[in-house]
Amino acid sequence: MEHDKRIQKILGENCRRNQQNSSRYLDYLKSAVKFPCRLTGIEDFPWEEPYVIAGWDKDEYEELKKENPSYTDVFELLELLEPDSEFDDIVAKLQRLTDLKIFDVGLSWLQCLNSDDVNYQLIKDYAVWHTNY
Repeated sequence: MEHDKRIQKILGENCRRNQQNSSRYLDYLKSAVKFPCRLTGIEDFPWEEPYVIAGWDKDEYEELKKENPSYTDVFELLELLEPDSEFDDIVAKLQRLTDLKIFDVGLSWLQCLNSDDVNYQLIKDYAVWHTNY
């Protein structure tokens, strides 16, 4: 597949997800991502799952969304940070556009707001790599 070829071009033969490859991917993305970069969630973030999937209290969910990032929010990417040690996921420092709050979210949970964004394929390939390798 085309994304496999692009990922291999970045990481070489050994494309397995690990701390070293996550750091290598971070270096690549820091040089390749163009700003501004608007992002949103691919799917509900882990904290949202009981509310979205299991139908927990909708009012409580709306209150929690005021203080927590939601997959429905639109964010401006501020910076890409070192991968977390638990999941080897590059950390995206984000600013929510509606209230300007700052959050750190794993980049694999995010996608570009628009498919015509110059960063769209870069971010998507990273999410594919992080999920499938």
